[in-house]
Amino acid sequence: MPKKDWKTRLHEIIYEAETKEGKLFDVILLIFILASVVLVMLESVQSINEKYYTILNISEWIITILFSIEYILRVISIKKPFSYIFSFYGIIDFLSTIPKYLSFIIVGSHNLIALRALRLLRVFRILKLTRYVGASNKLIIALKASKTKIAVFLFFVIILCTILGTVMYIIEGQENGFTNIPKSIYWAIVTLTTVGFGDITPQTPFGQFIASIIMILGYAIIAIPTGIVSSEMTKNNQEIEDNTEVCPNCATEHHKENAKHCYNCGSKLHS
Repeated sequence: MPKKDWKTRLHEIIYEAETKEGKLFDVILLIFILASVVLVMLESVQSINEKYYTILNISEWIITILFSIEYILRVISIKKPFSYIFSFYGIIDFLSTIPKYLSFIIVGSHNLIALRALRLLRVFRILKLTRYVGASNKLIIALKASKTKIAVFLFFVIILCTILGTVMYIIEGQENGFTNIPKSIYWAIVTLTTVGFGDITPQTPFGQFIASIIMILGYAIIAIPTGIVSSEMTKNNQEIEDNTEVCPNCATEHHKENAKHCYNCGSKLHS
């Protein structure tokens, strides 16, 4: 076996989970991601932030530097860096790291509100968790496969809410809070989704009867997209499983088990 160069070795550790080092890297990264999210939550509690500001700030800087190093390593270990930089995970990694550095640029008391908004970008780090959850890949594939059916279903729901809202506007009228058709459609959407804010309620017996039907119908409607996605996931489970191999050239994922070449660019995979 030819000796692997440091970039190949680095790529295997960072992007793949087949090796012992790769699994260890993923576990350590998961711990830091969760720790960073906890820090964001604690900083949002004013009493905790005032008392432990120094500790929280130092901890955040340590995590930010570690994630910055990870981002740089991911870039240099790919033959085509821009394929990672402009990918979904690449953008998430970048957005979750820059807020702390932006605090050097955006200074002044009048910018504190903007800084607080920038700090919230660190919550993007939790999206990095999807990279390490194998079932998430199957869910994404199932959603893509069922997007047409879901779009048709949502279009049907919009039409249904428009009709029901118009009917309730006619039945209840302005005196019962249904002052116009858009507001009546809003009520129909809230009722059909079983949220039920209670800011508008039907007063007439016939209106209450229709509202009862809409609420019961809401439970049935919730089950439809669930069934569509579940059906696609069942189909995907019958197909060949994907592995954790990431192309060292273009960073494409979801290669089939025992694949030797990238299905996107044709480059040879490590396995």
